[in-house]
Amino acid sequence: MAVPPSTYPRRLLPLFLGLFQAALLLFFALFVTYDEPSAQAEDTSLVANQVYSTFPFFQDIQVMLVVGLGLLLTFLPRYGFSSLTHNFLLLNFSMQWALVLQGLLHHFHHGQIHLDLHKLLISEFAAVTVLISVGAILGRASPCQLLVMATCEIPIYLASEWVIVTCLGVLDVGGTITIHIFSCYFGLGVSKALFRATQQPLHPKETPTPSSDLMSLVGTLILWVFWPSFVAVLCQPGDAQHRAILNTLLAMSASAVTTVVASSLLQRDGKLSPGHLQNGSLAGGVAIGVVADMAVPPVAALALGSLSAVLCVLGFGFLTPLLGRKLKLHDQCGIHNLHGLPGILGAAASVVAVLVASKDTSGSQPSQLSPVGGNVSEVVEGQWGGRGAGGQALCQAAGLAVAVGASLLAGLLTGAALRLPCLARPPERLCFDDSLYFKIQDQAE
Repeated sequence: MAVPPSTYPRRLLPLFLGLFQAALLLFFALFVTYDEPSAQAEDTSLVANQVYSTFPFFQDIQVMLVVGLGLLLTFLPRYGFSSLTHNFLLLNFSMQWALVLQGLLHHFHHGQIHLDLHKLLISEFAAVTVLISVGAILGRASPCQLLVMATCEIPIYLASEWVIVTCLGVLDVGGTITIHIFSCYFGLGVSKALFRATQQPLHPKETPTPSSDLMSLVGTLILWVFWPSFVAVLCQPGDAQHRAILNTLLAMSASAVTTVVASSLLQRDGKLSPGHLQNGSLAGGVAIGVVADMAVPPVAALALGSLSAVLCVLGFGFLTPLLGRKLKLHDQCGIHNLHGLPGILGAAASVVAVLVASKDTSGSQPSQLSPVGGNVSEVVEGQWGGRGAGGQALCQAAGLAVAVGASLLAGLLTGAALRLPCLARPPERLCFDDSLYFKIQDQAE
């Protein structure tokens, strides 16, 4: 007897996740351990200070990704359970997968991988790319397709980040290029290949309701509050981290105000669009990440936040419909408007910031542009790795090109793989519907 298509996800999902978790348990049992406790009081105090200084930022990022981003995706009225759960599942799956890969590539010494909070944080940054990318195909892909997408994206992200940061020496402490731009165009590539050249019609369950938009706006507010921690966590404690927090707050404040102005002017009746508020208010945080710890004046952070909000709102109003008509490109959550356009703006701003800083006569030193720790390269203080300001500016532009090109190509290949029938893509009539994946009591009962 043939198995109905709707039962495929129930059989594939536990099998996929069960095998993954079993393999991870075996890997951790054989190769992963903690650092040996130090007997010296000085070393113990140093470790404690590092934990106490990092863990509050880490917790803020957890709230951002689990609660804020999860709620942001609940704008689809009949897909709220799936949005929240799939976001939570992908975060944990991708983080563990990134831990394994990063441990094998960078931290495997004498047959052991020593785990600490910093390595966990970097793995969570890798998982963010997956959470952003799935926004392009949200509601029209099965959980198995999303997990396969995450399986493919994490190693490609790690390779791209290594090229951009380690080989090119790009300065990007907040992940504007390495995370936001990469994940955006990877997701768009997946969407283009998965849905091919067919324009996806508006689904009857796709239109937000006032209650779903309100829940999504709550997610925006949570993300807005905690975003400075995401940008500043990898900065060197002290002046650089302080500057990153201030620049991020200024940029996001400007983007919130400008979003209201742009949304009101864009509507004929002057009313505000919930979709604009949900996304445009966060655009400043995306754009400022690449220059957050640089020696830029406060007015530059405000200007960058305002410009990014305008780009985001105009993207929703004009660019998304145009790409849908001309390229048949499906972008369910508008990730191109929130992550792609502001990310490109931020990358361009970093080129200008590097060139302007080299000519600054007010006493600021290029060493203020040096990134520290985590997913950024070690740059020779004050000399941009010996390249000079012009060379560093070229590296910033090259990093943008690598991020866009590598992510688009990899996304197209991954999207083609997601078309395999065994991955149980939901039929069109069951898209954007929690009932396909959750046991929900009927309201009439």
